[in-house]
Amino acid sequence: MSSLDNGLSTGSAGGPSASAESAAVRVRGVDRVFTSRKAASVTALTGVDLDVAPGEFVSLIGPSGCGKSTLLRLIADLDVPTSGELTVFGKSARQARLDQDYGIAFQQAGLLPWRTVARNIELPLALHKVGKAERKARVDELIELIGLTEFAGSYPDQLSGGMQQRVAIARALAERPRLLLMDEPFGALDEMTRERMQNELARICGETGAAVVFVTHSIPEAVFLSDRVVVMSPRPGRIVQVVPVRLPGTTRDDALREDASFFEAVAAVREALHGTPPSGARGVENR
Repeated sequence: MSSLDNGLSTGSAGGPSASAESAAVRVRGVDRVFTSRKAASVTALTGVDLDVAPGEFVSLIGPSGCGKSTLLRLIADLDVPTSGELTVFGKSARQARLDQDYGIAFQQAGLLPWRTVARNIELPLALHKVGKAERKARVDELIELIGLTEFAGSYPDQLSGGMQQRVAIARALAERPRLLLMDEPFGALDEMTRERMQNELARICGETGAAVVFVTHSIPEAVFLSDRVVVMSPRPGRIVQVVPVRLPGTTRDDALREDASFFEAVAAVREALHGTPPSGARGVENR
């Protein structure tokens, strides 16, 4: 994770101001309007400005339908803006996709049931015709990174939900992307598994140095993982506030969840999201 001490100055509501070349992601004045012949048009995003620095972990949070996933899809070149400018490492989103500059993970792991853990992870490498020896070395490295070495020959239906998501994250990292795009990857997991996966993701991101754009509905999850939390408004989605997360030390672990600074950051994000301070007991999930 980045401390943001990288030469980027604090700028607009979207975060640090950066040139297109120095930013992992740069979004300027982006609108996304969905039109239909049979229904009124729907404005999903309006006037979105956002910079994500290399190595920075940024979470997008907001009510359902606010455009979080739409913004992620635009960055991933799975959709195109109606207007505005969007670049990934100084390139168009399409070129960044062609250059494999990012990996992506969704709420469902999406593993192929007929392929083992190792063969699921190697899939992007095989598709891009990486040599067999290089594929094996990279897969071995990633399986060790996610702590599933003894399950390399197992199939997805032999894994828990958390293990499947670890495999999906490893697959997203297979081509050493400088950016990870993650759309509620832990949303379907139980709370205990979800917290373990948050710990794992924080560790993996620290070891790989990849920038992350992470969509979530969970305030504690966003705070635990992020350098900054981007709070979005109800539709039409726009950025209403960016909350910097300043937590002690460099390790994100279970002890941090009981630190006073963690609860202060959760309160700040909740107030930005709802306009009121949190009401529940300390340590209780407040979405």
